[in-house]
Amino acid sequence: MVVPTKKLSRSRYKKRRYQKEKIKKIQLQPCKNCGKLILAHRVCPECGYYKGRLVIAPKIKKEKK
Repeated sequence: MVVPTKKLSRSRYKKRRYQKEKIKKIQLQPCKNCGKLILAHRVCPECGYYKGRLVIAPKIKKEKK
């Protein structure tokens, strides 16, 4: 079994440990059907398409009078 030669300082330990919790930017991609920016691997909420086929019926917005 491998034994560490020196003790890690608190700062080195925390630098390595909290890399997973850093906030990342949201990756948006244009929808292939309508061109609206959406999250990758999700159904487009505007047109309802995913991978070139209609998955859900698009929501129709009601206009105010």
